[in-house]
This record gives sequence, C-alpha cells and structure tokens, in this order.
Amino acid sequence: MHLAKEDRYIRRRLRLAKKQAREFYFNRKYPINPKKIVFTTIEGTTGFSCNPKYIASELLRRRQDLDLVWLVDDMTKEFPQGIRKVKNTLKNRAYELSTAKVWVDNSRKQLEVRKRAGQFYLQTWHASIAIKPIGLQRGASFSKIARIVSEHDSRLIDLFVTNSKWVEDHAALGLLYRGNMLRVGSARVDFLINDREAARKNFREKFGLDKDTKIAMYAPTFRSGSQGTDRNVALNNRMPDFDRLRFALEKRFGGSWVIVLRLHPQLTARNIGANIKDADKKSVIDASREDDMCETLGAADALVTDYSAVAFDAAYIGLPVFLYVYDIKEYIEERGRLLWDLNDLPFPYAENMEDFAKVIESFDEKAYEAALKEIRKATELWEDGKASAGIADIIEEKLREE
Repeated sequence: MHLAKEDRYIRRRLRLAKKQAREFYFNRKYPINPKKIVFTTIEGTTGFSCNPKYIASELLRRRQDLDLVWLVDDMTKEFPQGIRKVKNTLKNRAYELSTAKVWVDNSRKQLEVRKRAGQFYLQTWHASIAIKPIGLQRGASFSKIARIVSEHDSRLIDLFVTNSKWVEDHAALGLLYRGNMLRVGSARVDFLINDREAARKNFREKFGLDKDTKIAMYAPTFRSGSQGTDRNVALNNRMPDFDRLRFALEKRFGGSWVIVLRLHPQLTARNIGANIKDADKKSVIDASREDDMCETLGAADALVTDYSAVAFDAAYIGLPVFLYVYDIKEYIEERGRLLWDLNDLPFPYAENMEDFAKVIESFDEKAYEAALKEIRKATELWEDGKASAGIADIIEEKLREE
C-alpha cells in the first residue's frame, strides 16, 4: 500500500529528527550549568525581541553572574552586553540547550530537541489574545506535521505564562498544551505601558521624523500563500491605498501622518519586503527589519492590521485599532474560522478601501474606550506593566533549585 505524500514527508521528518536528536543525547555528558538560560525567538529567525527580550533585560538589570545565551540565525543581529549570541545551528543548539538550567522561548521547539531532568522550559508565546485561529483551531488546515511539532513542544513545556483567562481557555486547544499556566502578563507589553514616550522619541529621531509627526503602523498577519506576492506599495496590491489611508487619518485625528510598515518576521526572514518607490518614502516607511515590533508599536498613534494579535497589544495601551480585512472570506477558507466574530471586537473594520476610510473618519473615541473596557473584563485580562519582573522571579527561583 502506497503512503500518501504527506505521510511520506512526515516519516522523513521523524527520521531526521531522531537522527538529529543524537546531538542532544551526546551533550548529556556535560553538566547542566545552574546559571545558564537559553533564549530563542521564532525558532531563531528574529533577534533581540518580543517577550524573551524583556525577560532577559530584567535579569540583566538584576544580576551579572548569569550566562544568558541567545540562539539566532543572523549573527549580525545586535544584543546588549551580557548576552552571548550563538549561531543557531544543530550542534550549537544541542549543546547550549542541553547544558542550560532554563529555556525561554516564544515559539515551538524543533522536533529533535530533547530535555533533560532538572531543566525548566518557560513558554511565553509570541501572541496573547488572538483573532486568527492557531493550531488545532485551524481545523482541516492544521497539518499532521504541525500537530506533531505542537504536541512535541507541549510535552517539553513546564510553564506557559499568560495574560488572561481567554488565553488559558484557548491555549490547550490551539497549542495542544495541557500543562501548568500562570497569569502574570506579557513581558513585551511592559514596555508599551512603561516606556512609550521614549519609544516615540527614539523612533522619530531614528527615521528623521518631526517630533509631532503622527504614525499609523500597518502590520498585516502572515498568509501562507498570499503574502508571497509583489509588495510594491505603488501598486497597492494586497495593501491599503496609503494615500487614502493617510487622508482619512488626518481628517479624523488632525496632524501630519506617515505609514510605517511592519511585515511578518517570516517574510523578512525570507527577504520578502516592501518595495517602496522614492516618491513614497516620505510618507511610507518600511520598518519590517527592526528587531523589536514593540518599539515600533510604542511609537505609533494608531494601528492598522487585519487578523493579527498585535491588535490586542495596541488595545492594551488604548491605541485606535482598525482592521482592513479585504480577503476575509479567502482567509477563513484557507486558515479556518476566526476566533472572534469581528462585530464582537472593539476594532472598526471594513473589507474595501472606500468603507475602510469611512470607518476611520467616523471613529468614536468614547465608544471605543467603552468597548475596550468591556473586552478587558470579558477576557479577564491581566496587564499591569510588571510581567517581566514576575517572570524573572520565577526563573530565579528555578535557578536556586538543586
């Protein structure tokens, strides 16, 4: 009986993972360093960013005796003094993870990864409350190999930190995780709550913007197929009409606006970017390759997205959020049913540019604030700007354990 193509692929992946796992077993001859912590973001494709960044920064602030290791694909990425960046190869990954007391990650571990007794794996994930389905919630579009990877990672995790009952209720289904969870907040949101003024100033200085310039960040979510297309801003294919967008923002909120693009890390890792013509560069900035999206979001005055969980990060600090869902029917067909009815969210949305401009121009700030208050209550949200400290406390406690 012939195996289906997917089944043959899975068998190859499992054979390869079993072979690569030998590196982890080989490195068990080395002792676990009780002061070593290994950080990874999006399987090493991004730099000093997301929740792990702010956890590492808090640990650096507290003490200098730790061996803080960051696995990264691109060794040109910059890290602060006190963090040892390591090329994310199989051999390096196996050695560093096998000899660390603690792992901190915001995405799934690879299939070959093996954990030793006495090690502690803390998972922060790279999103909190979500709009798009993840993992098992994708239904038929959730592949067999994706389920195998998710189950493997979930078995390794010791603690999943969350920011709400909503995440706790959905994590087990979406990520196939049934272990310990702790509601402490999102480390990356600490920055948005506590350091927004610095973010605004730094971003404008870096990109040569006037201090009074207003910024709308456009951050579309990843599409497995449709985002691998021509990203030419002038064509506006699969992007909003940016001139129309700026006009609507200026009409509703006043001031002079620029659009800052933030494409998904999986696109920038594949060298897919926005081809911005010279004529557009004064009003459209591509900040997709900035390591930390929080620093861009913290500088913004409004967010435009579609199905990305960044909508909620922006909502935690009260930013106006608008959803441009031009392909909602295709997206649901490809990825699965959304986790929310968009009418139940506080974020105004539209499926075409004409209607989108209208929802921006008619934005009701008081109604929006009331809706944000309701959704915080409904999700039992906990974001107090102190998550990094709380997570660092947990890590330090684990480091003290024999």
